[in-house]
Amino acid sequence: MKKILVATKNKYKVQEISRMLFGYQIEVKSLFDYPNIPDVIEDLPTFEENAKKKALHAAKRTGFYSLADDSGLKVDALDGRPGVFSARYAGLSASFRDNNIKLLQEMKDVPDQKRTAEFVCVMVCTSPKGETWSFEGKVKGMITRAEEGYKGFGYDPVFIPEGFNITFAQMEPGEKDKISHRAMALKKFKMAINEIFGFEGRIL
Repeated sequence: MKKILVATKNKYKVQEISRMLFGYQIEVKSLFDYPNIPDVIEDLPTFEENAKKKALHAAKRTGFYSLADDSGLKVDALDGRPGVFSARYAGLSASFRDNNIKLLQEMKDVPDQKRTAEFVCVMVCTSPKGETWSFEGKVKGMITRAEEGYKGFGYDPVFIPEGFNITFAQMEPGEKDKISHRAMALKKFKMAINEIFGFEGRIL
């Protein structure tokens, strides 16, 4: 069985990715298993560059294939903010709720029809040799006027995906796993598993 290191200390991302890789010939590890690996400063201007930086950093220090994602919310009325700053929108030590409160405050005067947004996720897989593969997932939706739901994490309580009338935070994990930006990126990764790992087959 191959091992892959999910290069994050975000337990919610680890849980989502582990669920969506269930049944494949891959043992999922995370940075929780390697606490001595130093954090990466995400200071690059794009999701892809930050994800690649994190994946290469982890692969170099462990010798494992590493999978990193950088993801965030792009709000049209805010000219694409918070974007790559999504996780620290309200400050470096901000909680998920702090970020949501700041976002909703900034959008308090934005009419319903202009509250469009897009969740973006870019995943980069890196081999121990430094080979990289990049996968992008997106989902469009609307920003609510208040937090709704308690499942999920991040901006899930304020984002209603297109075609639904509930937020990501009101969905069961399995439902969100089918349509989220992370699911879309990981679907592309799974389609490339044979190429990346050199599998002759995979267990689905």
